[in-house]
Amino acid sequence: MKHPQHAPPRPTLTGRTETPMAFVRAIVQAYTQRGMDPMPALKEAQIAPKLLNQEDARITALQMEWLSATAMQALDDEALGWFSRRLPWGSYGMLVRASLTAPTLGVALSRWCRHHGLLTDDIHLQVTVKDGVAQLQLQEHRPLVTRQEFAVVSVLRNALGVACWLTDSRIPLLQTTLRFAPPQHADSYRVLFDGPTQFNAPTHSLQFDAGYLSLPVRRDEAALQRMLQRALLLTVRPYRRDRLLVEKVRQTLAEHPKHSRNAGDLAAWLNLSARTLHRQLKDEGASLQQLKDAVRRDLATDLLLRTSRPLKQIAAEVGFQNEKSFMRAFKGWTGQTPEGVRSRRPPQLT
Repeated sequence: MKHPQHAPPRPTLTGRTETPMAFVRAIVQAYTQRGMDPMPALKEAQIAPKLLNQEDARITALQMEWLSATAMQALDDEALGWFSRRLPWGSYGMLVRASLTAPTLGVALSRWCRHHGLLTDDIHLQVTVKDGVAQLQLQEHRPLVTRQEFAVVSVLRNALGVACWLTDSRIPLLQTTLRFAPPQHADSYRVLFDGPTQFNAPTHSLQFDAGYLSLPVRRDEAALQRMLQRALLLTVRPYRRDRLLVEKVRQTLAEHPKHSRNAGDLAAWLNLSARTLHRQLKDEGASLQQLKDAVRRDLATDLLLRTSRPLKQIAAEVGFQNEKSFMRAFKGWTGQTPEGVRSRRPPQLT
């Protein structure tokens, strides 16, 4: 992760205090082990030192972001003392960059886990799929001792945040499993992770619908540079957008046109009501008409570039009753005429 060298003035604190003080104490312990004074970091995050000894005390997500950013820079350790060796500044940003060119989230997460093993062998991360459920597992190769909870929660939330960011999608969890016993602040886990949390489990893991692994990676280097300015948001705050339904609708429109003649048919195919379909697509920032147009545009462009079929035949294949309406719609979608696109075909197809 990367943090700006000159932080802007701190805004007035707002938001709910949900982050347990145990995580703050873990960061303070990392300072102490290095023989460093944690007080400047606590002051930067507007955390009163007297709160450290209050088990029921909480801080806001924004305070946790400030504290973590300051500590990572001061300690030059993005792992904040979790592992047997430091993870220098930029380590987690490097992991994301290595996953950026993956075609799908499944490939990206596999790379992220594999490359994490190059940074430290204290833990092992892997993604498995069974019965439609994806599981991101974390195994401890060395005991994490007093920082176990903070380390495991932070790494799992970081991985989930990266997955959501790469796909521009909120990935809801089916379940979180953790090997340690419920802490005194176990009620915080309803905020830390979606869905139920099982303590004293055989393994540390996040479980979610395996369909998300097929989502395309939607980010590029420019987006990465913007994200790295506040990379900790991936860990401390939940991602809000969900694109899984958008991708399911897009796939159904392309592969099962007979089930996509109208919203009712499509909704029934997806086991939804038409009203729920429209509402969820709206929540994801899309509409059925936009997705239909995108699929028809892509199919028409493919046929124009790959075949020599007449425009009248292509128009019918993508759902238009006549060539004129197809040409008008295609110009609206792409800003180009069908003939103009066809002129770009490779010579061997002309």
